[in-house]
Amino acid sequence: MPTLLLDKNTVNGLLDMKTVIGAVEQAFRDWTEGAGTMPAKSYLLLGRGDFRAMPAALPGGAGVKWVNVHPQNRDRGLPTVMAVIVYSDPETGYPLAVMDATGITAFRTGATAAIAAKHLARPDSHTMGIIGAGRQSYTQIAAHSEVFRIDLIKVYDVVPEAVERLINAFPQFKVTACPLAEVAACDIVCTLTPARTPVFKTEWLRPGTHINAIGADAEGKEELEPGVLKRAIVVVDDLRQATTSGEINVPISLGLYSSKEVQATLGEIVTHRKPGRTDPQAITIFDSTGVAIEDIAIAKLVYDQAKNGDHPAMELV
Repeated sequence: MPTLLLDKNTVNGLLDMKTVIGAVEQAFRDWTEGAGTMPAKSYLLLGRGDFRAMPAALPGGAGVKWVNVHPQNRDRGLPTVMAVIVYSDPETGYPLAVMDATGITAFRTGATAAIAAKHLARPDSHTMGIIGAGRQSYTQIAAHSEVFRIDLIKVYDVVPEAVERLINAFPQFKVTACPLAEVAACDIVCTLTPARTPVFKTEWLRPGTHINAIGADAEGKEELEPGVLKRAIVVVDDLRQATTSGEINVPISLGLYSSKEVQATLGEIVTHRKPGRTDPQAITIFDSTGVAIEDIAIAKLVYDQAKNGDHPAMELV
């Protein structure tokens, strides 16, 4: 049995956002119902970035993602985030595939935020705010447009050229550059920055807003003022990770917020163990740290499509 070696172009050609959203939502359902296994991600901290090892198993597949985050890579012409997945047969341990996972990481993060918004944002949400116009902004727009009818997208980034590129990439939408306060006034706001000081102020909050806090995915990162959390219903992807490396990690370390204030996990919302939005005036936040079940769910999708195709393969064992 060959081990498939799937490069970036092959993997990206097999990714479909609508299908990815369905697979990721099922992964959260399986994990919450006890059909999946996932230890916390492990960090290897370096001077200019870090690596993360992210293992998980779901029905029919298991694997580990090795992913980096190097914010200075833009100056070198490299992606900030790059990743590979080793995907294995859980029954035998045989390595079924080694695949590029940079696109998988972008797609699954966008998909998970859209799933959270489906349950937590107002159903009539039609404006979207993007804070940080990097690679992740593209899949956030692609994913949310599968779930909502988006009429207007407001974007802010410290690099005007990044905003311009994003505008040009989505001619089918009305996308416009705006100041931060205007972006924050949208129905759904996605914060996608590597910030270590808040970029979203409490004074900008308005009733009914949903925020996907995506950028804080390591200790010390923080995009929202603590007052934003105190006024909101907060849902996390994984409480263990969120308390140490998610949006709530800094406020918790400063004694300004407690993990006991978290309303639910996304899995609990998806399986209806806890309610999502019940009040149209409520402010809701999804604290996304990124969990390995998302990656393994998409790796299974990619492998299942690729195994019968004409792809480079070699025997590893």
